[in-house]
Amino acid sequence: MMLEYLRQQVYEANMELPRHGLVTYTWGNVSAIGHEKGLIVIKPSGVDYNELAPDNLVIVDMDGNVVEGSLKPSSDTKTHLELYNAFPALGGIVHTHSTYAVAWAQACKDIPAFGTTHADYFYGAVPCTRKLTQEEVDSDYERNTGKVIVETFCDHNIDPMHVPGVLCANHGPFTWGKDAAQAVYHAVVLEEVAKMALLTNQVNPNTAPAPQYVLDKHYHRKHGSTAYYGQ
Repeated sequence: MMLEYLRQQVYEANMELPRHGLVTYTWGNVSAIGHEKGLIVIKPSGVDYNELAPDNLVIVDMDGNVVEGSLKPSSDTKTHLELYNAFPALGGIVHTHSTYAVAWAQACKDIPAFGTTHADYFYGAVPCTRKLTQEEVDSDYERNTGKVIVETFCDHNIDPMHVPGVLCANHGPFTWGKDAAQAVYHAVVLEEVAKMALLTNQVNPNTAPAPQYVLDKHYHRKHGSTAYYGQ
């Protein structure tokens, strides 16, 4: 069996989603890429988490061809592929339909950086993509979902490693990281940040984002060459 180590990582990451309340039924998936072979391990489509195992994950190449596995890969596979191809630093990707992040996606709104919890992980607002056109949906929906994510980050000059997540308009969140475990971590944080931002807007609909110098301080004390948070 190919990529056994990566299969185990992707299996464990997928199983974290229901533990953290990020998925209902089969509404989510995790993938990871083996850069040395250019292969991706991803959850099979529509398989319940109770039935998931490392050996029924699917391996695809960078063109989406199944290399190993008897099940169909996630219906979101083309979205994952677009992100891996566009952003080579990504090692793992997560897609969920978590409640609070979906609320912002359905409202087609960025999640503002209101405070330090947000800034610890996302260096600026978590962007929401534009809506897909009918032609984009009809022609190649999942691939174009990936393309509109890439478009959002390129057009707004956002580094995907500084803002490791996005909201797809009318759809839901994708997050990523250096590996599958970090991508899940960012999915958990994104859901909490989305909840906090919603509550903040309820307390004061006119709340402004935190000052940039506060965001700078909190992001850079955890990331980069000047980081000093932790052991």
